[in-house]
Amino acid sequence: MRNTIRNRTCLSGLIALLLLIIQSGCGPDQPVVVAPGELLKSALPRDLQPNVPDADLAALVSGNNDFCCALYQQIAGGTDNIICSPYSVSLALAMTYAGARGTTATEMAQALQFMLPSERLHPAFNKLDLALMSRGQGAQGREGSGFTLRIANSLWGEKTMPFENAFIDLLGVNYGAGMRVVDFINQPEECRLGINAWVEDQTNDKIKDLLAQGSIDNMTRLVLANAVYFDAMWKDTFEREDTRIQRFCLAGGDSTAVNMMHQVAYMKCAESDSWQALEMPYDGNEMSMVVLLPRTNAGLASLENALTAGMIDTIIGQMADTPVVLSLPKYEFTSGSISLVGPMEALGMHDAFSSIADFSGIDGQQDLSISDIIQKAFVAVDEKGTTAAAATAVTIGTTSIQIPDNPIYFTADHPFLFFIRDIATGQIVFIGKVMKP
Repeated sequence: MRNTIRNRTCLSGLIALLLLIIQSGCGPDQPVVVAPGELLKSALPRDLQPNVPDADLAALVSGNNDFCCALYQQIAGGTDNIICSPYSVSLALAMTYAGARGTTATEMAQALQFMLPSERLHPAFNKLDLALMSRGQGAQGREGSGFTLRIANSLWGEKTMPFENAFIDLLGVNYGAGMRVVDFINQPEECRLGINAWVEDQTNDKIKDLLAQGSIDNMTRLVLANAVYFDAMWKDTFEREDTRIQRFCLAGGDSTAVNMMHQVAYMKCAESDSWQALEMPYDGNEMSMVVLLPRTNAGLASLENALTAGMIDTIIGQMADTPVVLSLPKYEFTSGSISLVGPMEALGMHDAFSSIADFSGIDGQQDLSISDIIQKAFVAVDEKGTTAAAATAVTIGTTSIQIPDNPIYFTADHPFLFFIRDIATGQIVFIGKVMKP
């Protein structure tokens, strides 16, 4: 069996999440004593060695992954490709939850499946965040650069708002987030452009124009942003000369021509009567992509409906190293800016979007509510330096790959699910489905 090493197949997953929190009709309060554009930071440094028990970290990851599957099921309808990062949603809403009180906080904790009390939740997020950002030391990424898993948090606050010191301290210590003081009241458009520029910078220009014109207005009081950028090389890479045009069956029964990559390698795999599952590690063996392929084209909906964190854990627990003849399509797509207000309300988070919201932990008053949660994401699985047109011209016969005895044939030629996870903690960072490569 060959170990293909000459050409690199890379996956870049990017997501930006923004929460817009608006003033609910009250006038400006006493201004904070900082100039517009100045960074308002806690005097306390970020805790780079949080003392968090392993049980707390496990509880956080378990709840995050339960929320991941629940949110995915809320947005999974239809025949479009999907890429999202529920982890990014959890992280950004956790920062907002730090200022929630009463029923608003209770509903948020239940919808997000936060199982730890606040005094343990935020340090656990800090430990998980720091662990994820430590991944890939010395591993390879796209276009010759190093492995990258960047998680960035930022806040923009209206200059006339009296933000609570305890709120600023909590975000600084546990999330490394400072607040840019801006003039939403008089310069909402300039603020929107500034936030979009930050998102573009944090995602290497892959997420552009996240906030549409008019999405920020003079009623906006606070924007919380989280950006996740991922770039890694497969541990076992594909060879470009093995890529060839094949048919991919679509949900409606038609088919389309796609660039299908091919590889034979030992990988972790599991099977049942209704699905096959394959884990593809990235360079460094700390992150992986898991592909969940229904046996039939019509089986994807059943898999989506049954999807839970427990199901994923069971599948991964059943995996064993085996020779695999893998066929995987190249794909690249963007999930446009979508609002997650409806899905979060369906999961039980209601008060946070209403006039009775209580975010008094942010400004000391009960006058803020979330106006929108906006998400935009991008993913690409491709070969280094290869465009779709160039790959189309490559036709290699199956004799170019040596097939071992008794392999599993894993042929992703119809819609499938995928998720990108941290191997050590089990945290799912991205989840999506490919309906049409």
